[in-house]
Amino acid sequence: MDAAEFRRRGKEMVDYVADYLENIEKRQVYPDVEPGYLRSLIPEEAPEEAESYEDVFKDIERVIMPGVTHWHSPYFYAYFPTANSFPAMLADMLCGAIGCIGFSWAASPACTELETVMLDWLGKMLKLPEDFLAGTEGRGGGVIQGTASEATLIALLAARSKIVKLIQADHPDRSETHIISKLVAYSSDQAHSSVERAGLIGGLRMKKIPTDNKFSVRGDALQKVLEEDRATGLIPFFFCATLGTTPSCAFDCVTELGPICNAEKIWMHIDAAYAGSAFICPEFRPLLNGIEFADSFNFNPHKWLLVNFDCSHSSYVISHLISLQHWQIPLGRRFRSLKIWFVFRMYGLKGLQHVGLAKEFESLVRADQRFEISADVVLGLVCFRLKGSNELNETLLKRINNARKIHLVPCQLAGKFVLRFAVCARTTESRHVQEAWCHISHLASELLQELPH
Repeated sequence: MDAAEFRRRGKEMVDYVADYLENIEKRQVYPDVEPGYLRSLIPEEAPEEAESYEDVFKDIERVIMPGVTHWHSPYFYAYFPTANSFPAMLADMLCGAIGCIGFSWAASPACTELETVMLDWLGKMLKLPEDFLAGTEGRGGGVIQGTASEATLIALLAARSKIVKLIQADHPDRSETHIISKLVAYSSDQAHSSVERAGLIGGLRMKKIPTDNKFSVRGDALQKVLEEDRATGLIPFFFCATLGTTPSCAFDCVTELGPICNAEKIWMHIDAAYAGSAFICPEFRPLLNGIEFADSFNFNPHKWLLVNFDCSHSSYVISHLISLQHWQIPLGRRFRSLKIWFVFRMYGLKGLQHVGLAKEFESLVRADQRFEISADVVLGLVCFRLKGSNELNETLLKRINNARKIHLVPCQLAGKFVLRFAVCARTTESRHVQEAWCHISHLASELLQELPH
């Protein structure tokens, strides 16, 4: 493919992408295929001779689209959102064309410098303390990670390194191996599984702190466990607070937990992967109160801020390093900040500050006495269930997803099987939420009529 053909094929692909997104709600949101469906549709080995672009393009619909879950469909309400927008896609195209591996300033100055400035833009939108910004007198800065999972692991490893050095400064006779064997990290019992996985990768003991009836960790619960562990000779060193848990979008009480972590010299990391984007809205910014006690903070612009995957914002209060390779697991890094630059300039802060459809769905659920709301609705997630057994709700969810008109996933809250309705797609409108509720209500009616009276 030469430049002339690239121009032609590029225009064709832009048309295909635009058509796909404009008409996505006409596609079945969840694929009707079985595991292994794709292998029989393509050869067992790569072709010896080149194939035409036309043949490759035809196979998008024949091979790929039948197995795609359409995350950007307005009928997709599973998991949490993954963002996209046309400006972000154009920026990703430019990123691929430049193709730099920005592991250091010299490797591509614009890649390093734009990322540093864009993370400061984000920090200022969230009104983060200056210690989290690079372009101030603060001691920290931001970096783009691939996911919140990476961000948690990096924070955990940094905390481990810090505590080992502090202890060895006072006790030079203690080996690193001995110190690490005594370390213990903590998280909410509602924290994402990636937090526990970070502990496994780091070879560290991880304990879960029980939550209250709002699924939030409170200060007294953490303090109790810290005292118990110190009494047995363990060394608490890290706590991961969650703002917007995956099951129910619950918020740990950072204003209580932060002072405890500071007093106990424990690194506090805040995982706000989903909820963090909402903090650019003045009405939701109080949910971030207590950030001033944190050592590190992470959220995913690629969930809500119209920046497509991958783009996870991490900020740290540490001595600023201009070589961003030292703030991540890989050496190389893509020019991901271009996506932020394009999106923020073309939408502006006001164009990004919209949250509301989940409250509409909540009101529909509350108006139906057969259902109950299982957790506070704060942002874009509604946790709900039929009043009745877990088996009843499992059957309802199975019927919802088998119908393939909308797509939901469940969670467990206080031993109950709960359905999660997450407003995900940028194009979701009130009419889609109304249609989704009508569908759920109809299937619930059919199910309840089948029960013995």
